Amino acid sequence: MSIKNDPGRSSLPSSPPEAWEPLLRFTRLAGRPLERFLRIEAASGILLLVAAAVALVWANSRWAESYFHLWNSPIGIRVGAFAFERTLAGFVNDGLMVIFFFVVGMEIRREIHHGELSEWRRAALPAAAALGGMLAPAALYLAFAGAPATRSGWGVPMATDIAFAVGILTLLGKRVPAALRVLLLALAVIDDLGAIVVIALFYSSGIVVSGLLVAAAGFGGVLLMQRFGVRVKLAYVLPALVAWAGIYAAGVHPTIAGVLVGLVTPVRAWLGPEGFVAGVRGDIEQLAKAPPEALSSHELAATLRHVDALRREAMSPAESLIESLHPWVAFGIMPVFALANAGVSVTGGSLDPAAWRVFVAVAVGLVVGKPLGVLLASAIVLRLRVATLPRGMRLRHLVVLGVVAGVGFTMALFIAQLAFEDASLLAAAKLGVLAASGAAAIVGLVLGRLLLAPVQTAGAAQTADEAESSTEA
Repeated sequence: MSIKNDPGRSSLPSSPPEAWEPLLRFTRLAGRPLERFLRIEAASGILLLVAAAVALVWANSRWAESYFHLWNSPIGIRVGAFAFERTLAGFVNDGLMVIFFFVVGMEIRREIHHGELSEWRRAALPAAAALGGMLAPAALYLAFAGAPATRSGWGVPMATDIAFAVGILTLLGKRVPAALRVLLLALAVIDDLGAIVVIALFYSSGIVVSGLLVAAAGFGGVLLMQRFGVRVKLAYVLPALVAWAGIYAAGVHPTIAGVLVGLVTPVRAWLGPEGFVAGVRGDIEQLAKAPPEALSSHELAATLRHVDALRREAMSPAESLIESLHPWVAFGIMPVFALANAGVSVTGGSLDPAAWRVFVAVAVGLVVGKPLGVLLASAIVLRLRVATLPRGMRLRHLVVLGVVAGVGFTMALFIAQLAFEDASLLAAAKLGVLAASGAAAIVGLVLGRLLLAPVQTAGAAQTADEAESSTEA
């Protein structure tokens, strides 16, 4: 129910007492297009696309030197003899992306606890599709670029970019049933989990035991504070930083620390909606009984603090943090990552044979390997009756799902950074990711228009399903 149309709920005054009304009206008018844009599900994917385009144009313009100089600029801290410096691009990839992976970890934990992955029957199809969608691209990559110098990039085409993929389905509108969207989200979550395991096992340097001990102390601090019932989220920043530093020192990629902290973040609410409503109702009733002139600012502040605590505990820590961090990740960190990593110079001449093999292998892995792996693995589990298709979905929906899953972008670019030290091979891998992601997006939109009909009403859809089932029989 809308707040404005609810007569039982009082609304705020139109403006704060110290605001200048004409200026306030102007800022609200100017902000409406941005608000509408941010509400679009595909907005994050659009921003990623814009950031990647800006990076490509910038890196191939007359100002290309400024682009590479910016992202190679050193940044860090120095305290006495201690110094910790990395490039700006390194700060984005090893620092800001930890927050991205932290949110991914919490989303995986949430889905396993009470989401699409909480029951084996529901998780079987997306799990199989994700596994096939990781193995087939890696196998195709090795088939096309299996030489020792280029073999390390096999993990690049394994990843699916959830922001772009959901954005493509959003552009298809009513042609996409809710079950297909849920299946894509579950597949992407498992796909992210697989990519995290690949990064931890295959794209980390030699393990330093002392670093692991420091990381264990950080994670132990997080778990101990949970046992003591510490609910202030900022209190966990320090042990999380210790865990990040330990993982970094151990030679494991530091983003794994974000995932692990996300996985141990509680997903059960203390009060929940019912406890919140009951607590707030009691506070309101108590305030209503006291005459306004007898209510001191101290009493009002105490009540507001209690209401704030109730608000904080109405959701689980994981849900609350996801809601708070998701806009920053989707509209801040991911576009900055794309801007820092998608700038590939293509004006320096043709690719050498090794770089060309990497380009082709990445592109084929994403555009061909992803749909092939998703369809084959899905067919196997459906044939064995381990899983069932959600109601309203057919083979054509899986075809669109597999093609859309070939949009790799964020995670693929991230793994490419870890896979290649050679600049020409890294540039080729990035170009392969960008070209393949664009091709998969276009093909996914075209196939969606050709294969998927607009979703009908419940009654009409049931009749159509029965007719289609009898035809297939």
